[in-house]
Amino acid sequence: MKKYFIIAGLLFNFVLFCSFFAGRENQYYEQEKRIDELLSRMNLDEKIGQLIQIVGMDQSKENLIRQGKAGSVLMGMPGVEEINRLQKIAVEETRLGIPLLFANDIIHGCHTIFPIPLAGASSWNPDLVTEACRIAAFESASEGTRWTYAPMVDIARDPRWGRIMEGAGEDPYLGSVFAAAEVKGFQGNSLKDFASIAACAKHYVAYGGAEGGREYNTVDISERTLREVYLVPFHSAVNNNVSSIMSSFNDLDGIPASANYHTLTGILRNEWNWDGVVISDFNAIGEIINHRFAKNKREAALKSFKAGVDIDMVGDTIVGNVYAPNLKQLVEAGYISEDEINKSVHHVLLLKFKLGLFEHPYTDIDFFHKNNLSQNYKDSIALRLAEESIILLKNENHLLPLGKKIKRVALIGPLADNNSDPMGVWAGAGKPEDVITVYQGFKNLLNGKVEIELVKGCNFNDFDSSGFNDAITTTKKSDVVIMVVGEEKEMSGEASSKTDLNL
Repeated sequence: MKKYFIIAGLLFNFVLFCSFFAGRENQYYEQEKRIDELLSRMNLDEKIGQLIQIVGMDQSKENLIRQGKAGSVLMGMPGVEEINRLQKIAVEETRLGIPLLFANDIIHGCHTIFPIPLAGASSWNPDLVTEACRIAAFESASEGTRWTYAPMVDIARDPRWGRIMEGAGEDPYLGSVFAAAEVKGFQGNSLKDFASIAACAKHYVAYGGAEGGREYNTVDISERTLREVYLVPFHSAVNNNVSSIMSSFNDLDGIPASANYHTLTGILRNEWNWDGVVISDFNAIGEIINHRFAKNKREAALKSFKAGVDIDMVGDTIVGNVYAPNLKQLVEAGYISEDEINKSVHHVLLLKFKLGLFEHPYTDIDFFHKNNLSQNYKDSIALRLAEESIILLKNENHLLPLGKKIKRVALIGPLADNNSDPMGVWAGAGKPEDVITVYQGFKNLLNGKVEIELVKGCNFNDFDSSGFNDAITTTKKSDVVIMVVGEEKEMSGEASSKTDLNL
């Protein structure tokens, strides 16, 4: 008799299994049907509009939205009321009512700031990083931003490169683990969840291999190195259903990454069968002219689009403005087919459907009020990640923890009482006034039991040594010296590569 129950149980599970996938298939076909129907109603200008990302906002850009000539917006954190106002223009004042997708650089936190990604990777705790990204996604979505330009998964092996702080470092395996962790954190279990945001793996590809660590520079590597080192974290992101990928500034073996058919289509689309959105970096399409790969913006538009870049970031400004004035002419001249345009627009519309923007285009403030995460919880995750990210290089003679005999501490350095630079680059909507400085932290901890003398000693990035004597004098009359040294935030990040790594 037992075996009949086992068979019945197996059959029941099989029916559930089939029902689940049948439901997903029906959802997929319904989504595809809606996209195809919408594409059939769009004119060429409206299709190209979905491939244009405008940056910032003014009256002329509002007019582009009204004309259906913008598909996404990059504009920082203007507030949910402003984003809902602009969304209303797109949904209620355009011919087809296609919602906008609002983007921002949520790199290591939105309002709650977490350690920079390089530090987070030093925790060796991907689950904790996933939780930090869930918090960042919640805060970002509550402001109306549903698309972040993170994670940065570039493998970086030259510490002079300024953007090394945005990734997980030099190891492909570690980079893959944290690429997956961040994508899962940002995107959650479903993009339709109001508190989930679309992730974007960047910068595709080999940006971290720039010669001499110089920003926007050339990369010259073998196909084996490309596949065994630099592509590995991107493949991890793709395997974890990353919604979008950003093409990078660098050239790769003489071909700009933002016009590289081999990587953008040959590998990403054909080998990996990925159907997400490819967006250029900030004017990366226009910059293929600087790489001497295109002679003008028209040719740049043709080469990047044909290679596989769907969206032109900064597509509306004088700086960029590559796709907007050129794609239609290229279609009319026969260089690009409308079917090719449709394919890219399909990628964009599919992402908007996955995010549920057609059903719920506006940010629901009440939802986030009702489901708000406590600040204590958010701070506890930030503190725990910071603690696990700390690297103790040496504890000579068991100096730590400091003993009870310590009566006088010298706290020295330009970062000791600094509440801005410790947040790092790309600190979202973080506020310096929320930062507890090292000096204030020591005061809170010691509560007057130990005398703390604060000496700045020097400034950042100059050769003024006039404060050295004060630091030396304070050192000589103290039981222990704590040096708080490092960089100001502008010394790392994009366009902040270094020639000298000394403090």
